[in-house]
Amino acid sequence: MGKKRKHSEVEVAEPAKKNDAALERPKRTLFGWKEMAEGNEKMEGKEIDSSFFRNKEKVLVVCSRRINYRYRHLMLNVVSLLPHCKKDNKIESKSSKGATLNELIELKSCSSCLFFECRKHKDLYLWMAKCPNGPSVKFLVNAVHTMEELKLTGNHLQGSRPILTFSANFDKDTHWKLLKEMITQIFAIPKGHRKSKPYHDHVFVFSIVDDHIWFRNYQISVPHNESDKLARGGLDKMTLVEVGPRFCLNPIKIFGGSFGGPTLYENPFYVSPNEIRALQKKKKAGKYVKKVKAKTRRKMHELSNPLEPDEFADMWKE
Repeated sequence: MGKKRKHSEVEVAEPAKKNDAALERPKRTLFGWKEMAEGNEKMEGKEIDSSFFRNKEKVLVVCSRRINYRYRHLMLNVVSLLPHCKKDNKIESKSSKGATLNELIELKSCSSCLFFECRKHKDLYLWMAKCPNGPSVKFLVNAVHTMEELKLTGNHLQGSRPILTFSANFDKDTHWKLLKEMITQIFAIPKGHRKSKPYHDHVFVFSIVDDHIWFRNYQISVPHNESDKLARGGLDKMTLVEVGPRFCLNPIKIFGGSFGGPTLYENPFYVSPNEIRALQKKKKAGKYVKKVKAKTRRKMHELSNPLEPDEFADMWKE
């Protein structure tokens, strides 16, 4: 039987592995790819800049109970325009709706809210709030026209990112500047959002006319034929085609907190729809009272000025 071979006590050193590992993939943010990963920056001796802005805006869109069908369709149109929003069930429109909405916004991990509140099946109010610390704005919504109602020819890509444009009036007063910032944060879709498309093919237009904010949505129409194809940055042949919806926002109050708090601004020209309807009823009531008074005056005039007896009235009577 052969003897076992003794192992040599000297260990053979393993050959050094070459650092052939692939570079770490850069991190993706909402504003594109980071220039280099942190490990690569360390290897090259660069300073790490980890402070970058990440837009995590999420908007909760809800409505109140007993809402009109036209206003519900308007809310659904807004939901289709904002891919970064979350929709929830209807909420009772009571004095305690602020606490309910704040709790719901926290559960849904949202930072803003659009609450469509319908009163008397006629009046639509829109609450635009930043949660949980505010501010919040209450609007009266007028001149509502939905996408289905208008039947416009424009048609942009579902979930594409819009270009927000504001009229020059927004830089005039402080409360308009605040409203512009709130609208920008709520209606601007975050870059790289998972439900959005990386294209800009429509425009949100916010303009101030008669202290009202008018909203329009236009599609950017560009010719795609080879003969009419535009050069990069060419705006000569671009046209705007309206898509919808349309609505008008009349600001009522701006509050310091979320759905309440100290009043930062109050519109001095605002007249509630209840007062307008009361004035219309008084006008109609005054018209009826005038008619009754005219009849009474006519009777008194006839009594005070009787007709003379007609001498030929009984001529043909037998």
